[in-house]
Amino acid sequence: MIAVVIPAKDEAARIASTVTAARTIGDVVVVDDGSRDDTADVARAAGATVVRHPRNRGKAAAMTTGAAAVPDAELLLFLDADLRETAAAAAALVVHVEAGDADCAIANLPRTPGAGGHGFVVRLARDGIRRATGWAPDQPLSGQRCLTRKAFEAALPLAYGFGVETAMTIDLLRAGFRVVEVPVPIAHRVTGTGWRDQVHRARQYAHVLRALARRR
Repeated sequence: MIAVVIPAKDEAARIASTVTAARTIGDVVVVDDGSRDDTADVARAAGATVVRHPRNRGKAAAMTTGAAAVPDAELLLFLDADLRETAAAAAALVVHVEAGDADCAIANLPRTPGAGGHGFVVRLARDGIRRATGWAPDQPLSGQRCLTRKAFEAALPLAYGFGVETAMTIDLLRAGFRVVEVPVPIAHRVTGTGWRDQVHRARQYAHVLRALARRR
């Protein structure tokens, strides 16, 4: 059984099309992480099973809640809520794990023209993973990843906040699991260059730095 887990916060404008596309891959669970809009209702109407956090608890908690909601799923595919129709392309990740080529397949997304960029966070995560494991992923912050239940459970407890992907990659490789990147034509909302975006990047940096520090 394949379960698609989608953490979401205030994504009412995008979640329906993301859920519809993701349902072509497997059963969909949306974890509404304390949204202030009608994300939960829209996701449910689109065909997802919805689990709701009354208050925002962060991505790692939402991923853990989602995985716990589908205990019979042998494969877990984690997707961001803003992928819209491109979410269907994540089926390529499932193919690699199902075939036994990897225990965790991470989407390597196309470069987005006009993106504000957060290269300093990517470099921090990539260099940290390389120092810890010897492997330097192209997109270490990619949240689109499929993994076996065994691999997911080996990565628990997940690192806090935006450090979750970096920490998961390190923990899985150190435990002997096979991790690969797969080119996938997925697109999501571009982070801009405004002050809110810069605050977001600063939080990313802090969370990744903390995750790396705890794995030295």
